[in-house]
Formats: sequence, C-alpha cells, structure tokens
Amino acid sequence: MKPRITINMADGELELWLNEAGRDLLVEQLKGLSARSDHLHLWTWGEGDLPLSDRLYRSTDKIVDTAKIMLRLDDWDREYFPHVMDAEG
Repeated sequence: MKPRITINMADGELELWLNEAGRDLLVEQLKGLSARSDHLHLWTWGEGDLPLSDRLYRSTDKIVDTAKIMLRLDDWDREYFPHVMDAEG
C-alpha cells in the first residue's frame, strides 16, 4: 500500500490524515530525528523527506502543501529559546 499523508486546516484546526503505510513512514522518520538530523520536510510536490497528498477529504478543507517537523533538544532550547522552557518550572 502506498503511504498517504494529508495535512489540512479545517475550521482553524490542523488535521493529519494517515493511512497505515503513511503512519508507519511518519513514525520511522520521526524516530530517525537526532541532533545530527534534526528536521523533516513534508511537501506535496514530492521532494521532501515525506510526501504529502494534495487530495482533500472534504471540499471545505484547506490543504497544507508544505510543512517542517523539527526536533528540539532541551539543551538547545535552554540556550536559544529559554522562554519555551519556563512553563516546565
């Protein structure tokens, strides 16, 4: 089965639609993130790390055709974005 990953906005909410192969591919790519490889690109035009589908599930949805997933290590955020760590107390 071909992986299918669709990201859309619906009524201000981000939705991620996956078939089983898309889920498995996303999880595999997420597990591969590290300090040396800290982000993934998702594009509908197929040149990213993960291909996104541009087919709407509902006619009222708005497709997200490009996205980026970034791993943020706590040490990095403490140094570069300490305000995001404040909530941890």
